[in-house]
Amino acid sequence: MKTYKLWALLFLASAISCSKAPELAPVSSVVHPEWSKNASIYEVNIRQYSEEGTFNAFIQDMPRLQAMGVDILWLMPIHPIGELNRKGTLGSYYSVQDFKAINPEFGTEEDLRALVNEAHELGMKVILDWVANHSSWDNVWTENKDWYTLDEEGNFVPPVKDWSDVIDFNYDNPDLRAAMLDALEYWVREFDIDGYRSDVAGMVPTDFWVNAHTELDKIKDVFMLAEDGEPELLLEAFDMNYAWDYANVIREIASGNQTFEKLDSLFESDAAIYPKNAYRMYFTTNHDENSWNGSDVDLYGPNFESFAVLSATVAGMPLIYTGQESILDKQLNFFEKDEVEWKEYAYEDFYRMLLALQEHNVALWNGAFGGERTRIDSPDGTYAFTRKKGQNEIIVAINITAESQQISVPLWASSTYSKFGVTAGTINSEDEIYELVLPPHQWFILSSN
Repeated sequence: MKTYKLWALLFLASAISCSKAPELAPVSSVVHPEWSKNASIYEVNIRQYSEEGTFNAFIQDMPRLQAMGVDILWLMPIHPIGELNRKGTLGSYYSVQDFKAINPEFGTEEDLRALVNEAHELGMKVILDWVANHSSWDNVWTENKDWYTLDEEGNFVPPVKDWSDVIDFNYDNPDLRAAMLDALEYWVREFDIDGYRSDVAGMVPTDFWVNAHTELDKIKDVFMLAEDGEPELLLEAFDMNYAWDYANVIREIASGNQTFEKLDSLFESDAAIYPKNAYRMYFTTNHDENSWNGSDVDLYGPNFESFAVLSATVAGMPLIYTGQESILDKQLNFFEKDEVEWKEYAYEDFYRMLLALQEHNVALWNGAFGGERTRIDSPDGTYAFTRKKGQNEIIVAINITAESQQISVPLWASSTYSKFGVTAGTINSEDEIYELVLPPHQWFILSSN
């Protein structure tokens, strides 16, 4: 009993320390759409989603995603793809030829409207992937050369040397800014989309995004996601950005090149620089990670489920990428047709469970709507924590080692718990501790009822 009391005091001190750190963080002035506070997000790769690779083919699968618990559908860029200096046979979605047109490979304007309408009928939102930093070499705007960054000889230039299929915009030009804002407004006004995922958002001036969000909100309350990891864009411009550093760290941990101490250090530093009321997006993969760094199997091996659990519960909004619910064990070719192998939706129930917890347990809600995370002491190669908001609590532990590990977690909520994953444990009622042996490469969740 004395040993437990000492451990409990240390745990409480740690909790107090964790709760103070976020007070150093800045505060975002962005007001999130009400529907986003407990939302999850799914990235849709239309080209690779089905044999047809069309909006209409995807519409047929939307009820399944809604039943799985998906709230936001993020469509990768839907615009015509540049042909000049194209990479591969089909080119990159991010080489946009016309910001007010639809790639005919995907369908028509009527098809897109049908997709958005069906999503709204199902209670889901739709955001478009937007490429504001650059365009294709043959974009319809290239007749306005001063809208682009030019070299000393007056030639178009890529924003990054390796991005040879695109050319860089010049945001010092007010006409370019006006045209880009007009295009952003067009899809909200004419197609009723619900916001944007903004590609390489940090390469575009922040003041453009602040103004764009303000103007778009005059049409409807939009949701804005920045593909960027810097805190600045969350202060006034965006609802959410990528937790890129988190993704990099868990990949290193999965490969054995880092320990969970690195993750704790990251969370500690993040608490001081990111607005507590902003959202962060947590993920195991996305189109970039999958195509360039490896499949889920490559990146996480036998611990994929454990890192998926961690990413869906540790903080922020969880992302699922096309095909992850069906074991995404191959890298999808970025510039060619390379259809997802849907198999038997082996992880569909797994993700349905995680997304249901995200929706219903307030401790897991996004940003300041959710609960504070407190680390629970556990053996090397394991990670355990609790999050609590009011009477809502979630307790999570993962074991990425090849050995069984003993883990003890304190029970704070004055309620009963639902158990998920490895559930064979013992509750010590006197000390209010849940004790279990977590098998190799396994996870468990306790959620207050």
